Formats: sequence, structure tokens, C-alpha cells
Amino acid sequence: MKNILFVASECYPFVKTGGLADVVGALPKALNKDEFDVRVVIPKYMCIPWEYRQHFNYVTSFYMDLGYMPNHVYVGIMEYEFEGIKYYFIDNEGYFSGDSPYTSNLKWDIERFTFFCKAALAILPVVGFKPDIIHCHDWQASLVPVFLRTLFRDNGFYWNTKTIMTIHNLKFQGIWDIKTFKYLTNFPDYVFTPENMEFKKDANMLKAGIVFSEYVTTVSDTYAGEIQMPYYGEGLDGLMRHKNHSLCGIVNGIDYNVYNPKDDIQIYEHFTADSFKKKVMNKRGLQEELGLPVDDNKFMIAIISRLTDQKGLDLVNHVIEGITDEHTQFVVLGTGEERYENLFRHYQWKYPERVSANIYYSDNRAHKLYAAADAMLMPSRFEPCGLTQLIALRYGTVPIVRETGGLRDTVQPYNWYDNTGTGFSFSNYNADEMLAAINYAKTVYFTERQRWEEIAVRGMQQDFSWKRSAQRYQDLYYNVSSWW
Repeated sequence: MKNILFVASECYPFVKTGGLADVVGALPKALNKDEFDVRVVIPKYMCIPWEYRQHFNYVTSFYMDLGYMPNHVYVGIMEYEFEGIKYYFIDNEGYFSGDSPYTSNLKWDIERFTFFCKAALAILPVVGFKPDIIHCHDWQASLVPVFLRTLFRDNGFYWNTKTIMTIHNLKFQGIWDIKTFKYLTNFPDYVFTPENMEFKKDANMLKAGIVFSEYVTTVSDTYAGEIQMPYYGEGLDGLMRHKNHSLCGIVNGIDYNVYNPKDDIQIYEHFTADSFKKKVMNKRGLQEELGLPVDDNKFMIAIISRLTDQKGLDLVNHVIEGITDEHTQFVVLGTGEERYENLFRHYQWKYPERVSANIYYSDNRAHKLYAAADAMLMPSRFEPCGLTQLIALRYGTVPIVRETGGLRDTVQPYNWYDNTGTGFSFSNYNADEMLAAINYAKTVYFTERQRWEEIAVRGMQQDFSWKRSAQRYQDLYYNVSSWW
């Protein structure tokens, strides 16, 4: 039996702002419970819904030194077993009492998560859980390997504990000045050298986690290769090339119990690959709900996304007139940069029978849109993994994607000649190339409807559940824990 500890800043269903929470919530449940005792530690945010917090059990509390701070800081430990997994929640209302897991003050977030990283290690002897592997997720958990190899190095409890660092998005790294980090951590001076934590004369939390971990993973094979190149490497491409021997990509999965058109209670009509023709009932239902013309022959293309540059919306902006032709219904769901929110609002005003701008996020509306749309547009500048295309495939909604990161790994481009593929793709970050891919998809939809349905059904038959990805993580845990 191997003991695995997940350390992360968020975890579904307790707190979620993005795909990180889905991974930390789903992967532990997918691992073989006969072989792995997997536990998760996250902060005890006050924004965790009361329906969960009311069940948290107080374990104990203590005071811990933190860097050169004059007063020791409080560490409370709460625990809760949910769906077969034991969760630990680190309590400190001074750090985690806000209405969101993150704030707009990066320096304050760096202090909060520095405390969290040290506390995550400090609670382990108290709760009596000695991990073989500590699996750290993103920059908020990235100082765990550094504390483990420095200030906790001589504590026999942690002997032979290994660390794996997973990068969900290399763009966010936790960078601040070295003086602040020295004050907050009391790390020895060698930690702040260029080969370790120093980064362009500042200190970089994620870089330190990568350097001090035994192994590094990213959330798709293609992204693991991309981040070794300057365009995607966010200044760390040299380090990623250096770590190439202990770096791999493992694509995320999705929870097939949550996303299943066969019994999804949030959609209008249930359907499967064998009853695909029922999918159109979902289109009719959503068209009526959104006030769009109820017409089976309209090509409904969807975007479910944060409305940011990373998601390729500057490309959409450039050719939106070409996308929103008289045969198309364009449905957008999400929030983000004001210019993109206003772009879609404007086009809803300009073409009320063609465009529906839903500038908010609703899980219910998302499920309905996955089930209703004919195609899902994801023209991302970069996409470490992407979950939207996996959910779209599950619902027979054909992805139209840029060939980057996890999008390239999970969507097989349609080939007209041998009638294979699960979606449509384009290679260069170019608006005209994107529009050509959309128009190619429309051509197949309008002129070869049987082929279109075959593309959609092939997508529904793909397996992107956590089962396959969990097996790769299990193999990795065994491999890394055996290293000396």
C-alpha cells in the first residue's frame, strides 16, 4: 500500500475556480484503493459552502514558526471523509477568510500559500500520515518540495518521501522579490541562486518546486513538449529542457458520472451514441430558452470559456462577421475581459437571431449547451489540457480546435477521404485559418449530414474518463517511490 498526499489550493466540490479543482477532486477517487491510500490537503476557506463545512471534524491545532515573523502562526487541522477520500483542511482565518480562494494582491497570496505549503508538511506527523509521494499542484503548492528538502530535511518522519510537481498552467508562477521570500521562509541562501529559486533577480515559487521535485508532470503530452520551447516556456523553457528526463505529460480526464448524456438531469433529452438523433431535442429546447429561432438546420456553434486572450478570442474578434452568417447560431457562455464581454453583447444586439451572449457562468446552462450545440469552438493560443473539448466529445458536440497542448492530444482531425476523425483543427494561430476550419465543418454539416453524425458518434465513443489517466499516475507513483 502506497500513501499519496495531494496538496493543492482548490478541490471540487469544496472550492473551484478552474480545471485544477476538477483534477484534484476526481483523480484521487480514480486511483486503486487497494493499492493507494490517497488523501488531500487544501486550505479551509471560509468560502467553502456550509453544506460541507458543517461536517468538518476538528482534529487539533498548534502554532508554527513562519520565516522571520516575530509571532508564530496558528495552524488548525480539520478533517472530513467524502466519497471514500479523507480530506485535511488547514485552518487559519487570517489567511483564508475571504470570499474567494485567491485575492487581487499577489504578494498577499504568496504569503498565504507559503504558509499553506509549510503547514501541509507540519500537520503530517500530527495526523500520523507518512506519504510515500506528495503530489503538489501548481505554484500555490510548489514550496512543499523546497521545505521538505531544506527545513524539514533532518526530520526522520519525512525520510524517503518523494515529491511530484504537476504544472496545470505554466503562465502562473508566484514571482516576487527575494527579500520577501527570505523573510517568509527562512530558506538557506543557496535556495535563492539562479539554479534554484532565483528568476530574473526575483524569486519564483513554481521554478523552485520544479527544481526540488523528483518528477514533474504536465496535463498533456503535447504541452510537456511545448513548454520546452521559448514560445510556451514562460521563461522556464531552459529548466524544462534540463528536467526532460523526469518530465512527462498525462492528459486529464473528466468525471463520466457528472458528464453523461445518458442520464444527465440538467439536459432536455437524454441520448447515447446509439440514439444520437435524440440530441436535436436539446438544440430545440435551448433555442427556445435563449429566444433563438427554433430550427434544426441552423449550425449551432458554442464557446464555453473564460473570455481571455489565452482562449483565442482575438481570433474570433477578427472574423466574427464570417462566423455569424445567416445559417449559424453562435452561443457564448462565460466571463472575462471586458472587451470580449462587450464584443459578444454587441453582436447579440446586432444579430439577435444569430448570437446569444451569456456573460456569466452557469453549470446548468453549460450542460444544456454541451448537449445542444453542434460544434464547440476552442481556438486557444495555448491550452495545457482543456476539459471543454473532452466534455463536448462526450455529448456528441464536435470540437473545432487549434492544434496545441491537450487539444492536439485529444481531438483527431477529420479526414474526408477515409472518413475518420472526431473534430476539426487548424495549426497556426491565425484568424483566417480558424475561419477556414469552421467553414470546413459547416460544409460537412450542411452537405454530408450522415458523415457529420458519424464524426459526433466517434467522439462519444472515445474514453476520456479518469480510468486511463489514473493508471499512468499509478505507474508513476510506483516508479518514483522506488527511487533512492
